[in-house]
Amino acid sequence: MSNSSSSSRAYRRLDKDQAAVLLVDHQAGLLSLVRDIQPDPFTNNVLAVADIAKYFKLPTVLTTSFEDGPNGPLMPELKKTLPDAAFIPRPGQINAWDNEDFVKAVKATERKQLIIAGVVTEVCVAFPALSALAEDFEVFVVTDASGTFNEVTRDAAWNRMSEAGAQLMTWFGLACELHRDWRNDVEGLGTLFANHIPDYRNLMTSYSATKAPK
Repeated sequence: MSNSSSSSRAYRRLDKDQAAVLLVDHQAGLLSLVRDIQPDPFTNNVLAVADIAKYFKLPTVLTTSFEDGPNGPLMPELKKTLPDAAFIPRPGQINAWDNEDFVKAVKATERKQLIIAGVVTEVCVAFPALSALAEDFEVFVVTDASGTFNEVTRDAAWNRMSEAGAQLMTWFGLACELHRDWRNDVEGLGTLFANHIPDYRNLMTSYSATKAPK
């Protein structure tokens, strides 16, 4: 195996001090198109990513495309969870990377690892992901917080991005890789998990019981 091939397959680990989050086009109209995952779990996953960004204090950029048209407004929960995030309402560019203000906001984070999720996967996620990879950013796509019409279009998008060098992750794996070590904070991350995974509450309840004064 050549050195270049070996390097491309190396484990590039997320670092909370090097990562930024880009949430692209989680808009009311576009959300209605998502069919590769059920609406309630999908909303939960998107909000989990927002909570992860908040928990790890990751610089975040929110963006929408053509809000005045059928795409509709941004999920209000995102601005509520991330009130300090940069917000770039694009007037019409389909690829967020074609919008100068968006790219400026991304580069202003001074982070080289970009965590991206959005709707729809093969367009709103894939286009900026591929554009960022072309400018030597490391790209991590949160697959379960990105949605599209069906599994065929989803898989085509995943293949295209991964072949270009993007890493595909889930929000749970994202949180764990950023956290690195449970000793950093059990209660905080455990509570985040419990808020988005009902069965995880059992773990936290059991843990709290073992820590309770005798």
